[in-house]
Amino acid sequence: MSTLLVKNARYIVSCDDQDTLYERVHLFVEDGVISSIGPQLRQADQVIDAAHMVVYPGLINTHHHLYQIFSRNLPEVQRMELFPWLVTLYEVWKNLDEEVVTWSSLTGLGELLKTGCTTCFDHHYVFPQSGGDLIAAQFRAAARLGIRLVASRGSMDLSQKDGGLPPDSVVQTIDEILADSERLVRVWHDPAPYSMRQVVLAPCSPFSVSGDLLRESADLARSLGVRLHTHVAETRDEEQFTLEKYGLRPLAYLHSLGWTGPDVWYAHGIWFNDAELRLLADTGTGVAHCPASNMKLASGVCRVPEMRKLGVPVGLAVDGAASNDGSSLLEEMRVCYLLHRLHSSAAAPTGYDVLKMATRGSARLLGRDDLGQLAPGKAADFFLVNLERLGLVGAQFDPMSMLGTVGFPGSVDYTVVGGVPVVQQGELTTMDETELVLKANQVVRRYLGR
Repeated sequence: MSTLLVKNARYIVSCDDQDTLYERVHLFVEDGVISSIGPQLRQADQVIDAAHMVVYPGLINTHHHLYQIFSRNLPEVQRMELFPWLVTLYEVWKNLDEEVVTWSSLTGLGELLKTGCTTCFDHHYVFPQSGGDLIAAQFRAAARLGIRLVASRGSMDLSQKDGGLPPDSVVQTIDEILADSERLVRVWHDPAPYSMRQVVLAPCSPFSVSGDLLRESADLARSLGVRLHTHVAETRDEEQFTLEKYGLRPLAYLHSLGWTGPDVWYAHGIWFNDAELRLLADTGTGVAHCPASNMKLASGVCRVPEMRKLGVPVGLAVDGAASNDGSSLLEEMRVCYLLHRLHSSAAAPTGYDVLKMATRGSARLLGRDDLGQLAPGKAADFFLVNLERLGLVGAQFDPMSMLGTVGFPGSVDYTVVGGVPVVQQGELTTMDETELVLKANQVVRRYLGR
């Protein structure tokens, strides 16, 4: 049995059902699970002295495209909106292979760990014909770093010749997609509590996949007991596309194909009307909110205050690095807080509300009741921030709201996943960061030809 003690914590922000804020207590972990939080001091194999620190539940990222790490900050696309942005970048992404996916995943997941994220959902949907086993490469990268990964078997079957956006070389037939989806679930999906790896079926979007693929993916996912994810209502262009092609708004189209329910969550969800928000709430269909990406691509502002009021499940996400240019949920939390304060004033979520979106809310989207809070019996996933630093002077009196209202740039002091410190003193413990940066830069130069 392995044990970890976080002793003398100045604060523990639990995000539990009672919103408990602990002060001057100890947190004890046995075999990757929280055993107790309280005044009792126990012996442990490893000890973290948290006398000046606040402990938060690990953040949970509910929508990413890790492969896009290697196409961020490209000057050619910085002034584009979604559709032309995608068409341009598909010409880069069609050259993906296992090496690129491995090192972009290590880079993005490492950045997430250093900023307090302990679980990442990645939406990978670009499968070049000679790319190799890209999802296996992602799971191996996650295992090397020690982060929980929920990977998607994404898909596209509508290329430019079919009226879609991607080139022919990255689309597949429905039979190919479904067969590989079933294989990946069989090989990699672990449904057990505290699982480190799970698989989701995630056709890319209504404008790059057929109705048959959406319908059959939903049927397969439910027969295999896995969840469903796709992009929905991100832009007005998407809305116009589904109206012209199917005579339906995006949500009505997805609903007609079986794509609503508590096992489904969408990325973005910006352009829902009032009736559609009620449908989301009534069916328990969730939304991954990606504020920085939505701002960068000028897509719009998600109606998060209204969603929360209606009870729509909402989590937080960084989206692809190329549409955000970063992989920090800490940054995303403050962007979220400020965006909705600007747009909704007193109706906006508080700093603590945003923290709960990134923890409890995100865990709900992934169907994980073992994650997202600090309480006995929950996974020992958390991060620690030392309050004794210049940028937090005067901020420590409301640690529950601090990450949203004040923000926290840079690396956290510790990140722990399943009771294992994978970040210590702001540095990764599972990889040599200098080596990671050197190798990743070599691969990205080869990939981009620059």
